[in-house]
Amino acid sequence: MGVTVDEFLTMLETLPEAEQSRGGGDSWIALKVRGKGFGYVWEKTETVGLKLTLDEQIALVAERPEVFEVQFTTSQFGWVVVQLAKIDADELLELVTEAWCLTAPKRLLETHEFGSLYDE
Repeated sequence: MGVTVDEFLTMLETLPEAEQSRGGGDSWIALKVRGKGFGYVWEKTETVGLKLTLDEQIALVAERPEVFEVQFTTSQFGWVVVQLAKIDADELLELVTEAWCLTAPKRLLETHEFGSLYDE
């Protein structure tokens, strides 16, 4: 169990138009699709922040606080911090795909057959 930062960054290659850019004086990597953020990577702490639904944020943090913690919430979304050393690759891929789907434009979702997963 556990995923390295490099393994996580490789996962992003499965997500169409996922972009990475350095921020905060190189202290994090911002993850975006068409200019909109869906996650962050902090290499130093080996953690990832992901955009999820509020319900999912609450459930994950309640079920496994050693893996997930609340990063922040907005009116629509609950962002979580994920401890990479404590999560399995399949679950992390599912969560980052969900974060991407919550952020990508509907046309992009439809083009890449993710549209049926997250119909709004």
